[in-house]
Amino acid sequence: MARTPLAARMAAGLTSAAVVACLTTVATAPTAAAAVDEGLGHRTTPAQPYRGNPDSYDWLGSYMVDGKQVWCVQYAHKAPDTNEQYKPGEPLKTKWGTALPADVAADISYLLLRYTKTTNADEAAALAHLLHWWTAGPQNPRQLDPSNDYRTIAYDAPFHLAKLPQGARAAVNRLKADATANRGPWKATITAPTDGQVIGTPDEWTIDVRNARDAGVADVDITLTLTDATVGGKSTLTVSTGADGTPATVKVTPTGPDPKVAISLLSPADRPVVRKAVQVDTQRVVSTGGEKELTAAKAVKAVTAPGSVAVAKVDATTGKAVADVSLRVTGADKESPAVGQDGKPLVGADGAPVVVVTGDDGTAKLANLRTPQEICLVEVAAPPGYDDAFDPNAPPSVCGTVEPGDTLALKLENVPDKPTVPRTIPAGDEPAAAAMSAGGDGPSTGLLVGIGALAAIVVAAVGLLLAQSRRRREVVGRAMREDWGY
Repeated sequence: MARTPLAARMAAGLTSAAVVACLTTVATAPTAAAAVDEGLGHRTTPAQPYRGNPDSYDWLGSYMVDGKQVWCVQYAHKAPDTNEQYKPGEPLKTKWGTALPADVAADISYLLLRYTKTTNADEAAALAHLLHWWTAGPQNPRQLDPSNDYRTIAYDAPFHLAKLPQGARAAVNRLKADATANRGPWKATITAPTDGQVIGTPDEWTIDVRNARDAGVADVDITLTLTDATVGGKSTLTVSTGADGTPATVKVTPTGPDPKVAISLLSPADRPVVRKAVQVDTQRVVSTGGEKELTAAKAVKAVTAPGSVAVAKVDATTGKAVADVSLRVTGADKESPAVGQDGKPLVGADGAPVVVVTGDDGTAKLANLRTPQEICLVEVAAPPGYDDAFDPNAPPSVCGTVEPGDTLALKLENVPDKPTVPRTIPAGDEPAAAAMSAGGDGPSTGLLVGIGALAAIVVAAVGLLLAQSRRRREVVGRAMREDWGY
């Protein structure tokens, strides 16, 4: 509440204006002749009586200065006009020049932070009432005597509260309770996920804002600035705590190895700061508000998405699967172990690189590998039937690079042993038996030799029979010729 310029001149009997103080969230405006502009609030009648006050009503609410709302704290002094100019001042004190109690200062700071942008007339009037009550309330009963002038009159809180509309009276109780519950100092905390962060995979972060009672503060706007990370594709954004004071939650997606979340928010100042008028003969003190910036930051490490490897062990001749083959998983040097997603080397109980074994389908798989990473699978020992081609000093191996989120598919062939064929057929063995002893799918060398020998015997026998037949024909022919007289 403030007196009009006319009332101030009449009460003081002076040609110069009296001084006023206002609580405001604005700073500067050019000095110029301007009218008083009552903002949001309520007029109450009749006005509180004091010597020299000709006004018929009191104004409980904001004033407009430089297009912004301000609240007076120097009860009964001259109201500011719309073009008043201000400069930084000092901590807010009472009208009597005494320091505010710490809890009152904290309550004022909170209310200035939360309600100076209100668009509600009841809230504006309630804020003005509380500010006058706390800064200009009587320190002794004599200060309420109507014989006091505007300099020494105290604010009669019960008198004014009774004249406010019901909505404004309810707002007084609500704002006072809000200030008591949520006064500063505040504390802001960022909580990062406990699980390892994966580039490209969102995870939940929380930002908690707590008041002096260590309770969550509702509806606090928080500005986020992200490095190596985004939220919904954005690197800067504003989020808010819940209406019940629950922490703000965001899904942060790492885009690089060092995701970081930095926050800033306005919190109540330890003590509200007032501002002095440039024209000291016109105004006494004004306030800029009651806020201070809180900041915090949290950084974690992120890795690429894990990959996996799948290897198929096949017969080099038939392409069929080869089961029960042990393969050692190594790095590119074929000696050191590969690395898992957790950054630890993949080793067995013996401390050597881990070994996988192919199943009945000839395949083996290994997941959760750090990416990108070149790995090799090295055969530990030859499976049965594949010993001839196995060189323990240079065992079969296959290598490739595991990429983020992918499965590396590899194939490793085993050359089968050649079948053993006897050079001679033991006496008494049947050719077929000799051929069977050599094994294989087609005719063996032993079988072919046996068949050839049998064919030679048959040919020789046929030739002998033919020769004997000729001799018989020749003998009979000569005898017959002698008998016939030839």
